[in-house]
Amino acid sequence: MVVNPTSIIGKQTVVDSLVKRGVNIVKIFGPEHGFRGDASAGVSVDDAVDAKTGIKAISLYGKHSTPTKEDLSDVDIMIFDIQDVGVRFYTYINTLQHVMEACALYGKEVMILDRPNPNGFYVDGPVLDTLYASFIGKQPVPIVYGMTIGEYAKMLLGEKWIDWKYGRKTDDKISLGELLGFENERDSFKLTVIQCKNYTHKSRYILPVKTSPNLADMDAVYRYPSTCFFEGTVLSEGRGTSHPFQIFGHPKLPDTLYNFTPVANTASKEPKLKDQLCYGWNICNEPAVAAIQLKWLLQAYLLFPDKENFFLKPQKFNARPQDYFFNKLAGNSELMQQIKDGKTEEAICKSWQPGLDAFKKIRKKYLLYPDFETD
Repeated sequence: MVVNPTSIIGKQTVVDSLVKRGVNIVKIFGPEHGFRGDASAGVSVDDAVDAKTGIKAISLYGKHSTPTKEDLSDVDIMIFDIQDVGVRFYTYINTLQHVMEACALYGKEVMILDRPNPNGFYVDGPVLDTLYASFIGKQPVPIVYGMTIGEYAKMLLGEKWIDWKYGRKTDDKISLGELLGFENERDSFKLTVIQCKNYTHKSRYILPVKTSPNLADMDAVYRYPSTCFFEGTVLSEGRGTSHPFQIFGHPKLPDTLYNFTPVANTASKEPKLKDQLCYGWNICNEPAVAAIQLKWLLQAYLLFPDKENFFLKPQKFNARPQDYFFNKLAGNSELMQQIKDGKTEEAICKSWQPGLDAFKKIRKKYLLYPDFETD
C-alpha cells in the first residue's frame, strides 16, 4: 500500500482497518513526509518497520522514489490511497506516476482508492513545458488541474504519459508488452479506480486531516497554489511560522510591512531565513478565491531592493533556465521574465489561457465526476 496519515477510514488508518480484517499487507510505501507524515518537506525518509503494525515501511522519497523489482517481488496488488491537494508541484501525483511505472514494468496491478480534491473546483495557472519537468512537476498540466488522483491516473494512461520502459536500458529492443506476453503493452497493466460517492467538481471538500506538516488548515490549502512561488525566491514562504504559505517576507523589505521571525519547529527544522526578523505579508484574513493570485509576488518583487537576487539561483556553473527552482515551480521561464518586465497580473494570467483551454479538452476525457463547468 502507498499510504500516509491521510489514508483513513473514519478515525483509523486504512492499513489498520484492513489488517484487522485479515488482509495480508506485505509492505507500506510512504511518499514525502513519510508514512506517519511527520517528516519535514524535502527531508529524506529512511526505510523502517512500522512500530504499530510490524509491516515493513519503504520510503519513496529519498534513496529511491520508485519501487524496485525487489520491493515488488512479493506484492500481488498495489493499493494507492493518499489524499492529494490538486496542485502540480505537490509531489504525490509524481509518486503516483512512479508507482504506476514500476507496477507496469513488473506486472503488478494497481488499485486507487480515490479521494475528493479540495482544489478540484477550478483549473488555473501556466501549463508545464516538459523541458522544465522535475519531481515537482512532470506532465504538461497547469498548476491547479482540477482532477482527483484517480482521474489523473487515467489521464497518465490515456495520454500515454506513463514511461512503459522505465528502468530498462535504452538499447533494449524488447518492449514491456513483449516481455509480459501481450501484443499491446497497455493490456499488461491493470488499473482499478474505486470512485468516491456523492462527489462532484463543484464540491468544496474539507479535509478531515492535514495532508502535510506545512499545510495546516484549509486556508493554507487554498492559498498554496499562489504562495508556493515564494519557495523559488529568497523570501520566506512562512515555514517556521504559525501559518506557512500565508505569511511571507524578507529582512530587506520595508519595515513598515507585517513583521515575523521564522523559527525551527516540528514542521520545518531549518526554515528559510531562520531566526531573522522579516517584513512582508500576513494574508490569513484575506478571502481565498478560485484562482491563482500573483499580486503578492508582484508586490514583493517591486519592493525588493536587490532585484538581481530576488529569485534563488542554481548552485551550478553555466546554469540553464530550467535549473532555476522558480522556473520548475512555474513550469516555464516565461513567468520569471514577465515579473522582471513589470507585466500586470491580468496580462500574465491572460497569457495562460490558450494552454488552459487546450488542457481542459484533455481533462474532460478522464473525469469520473460531474464537472464544475457545463458544455
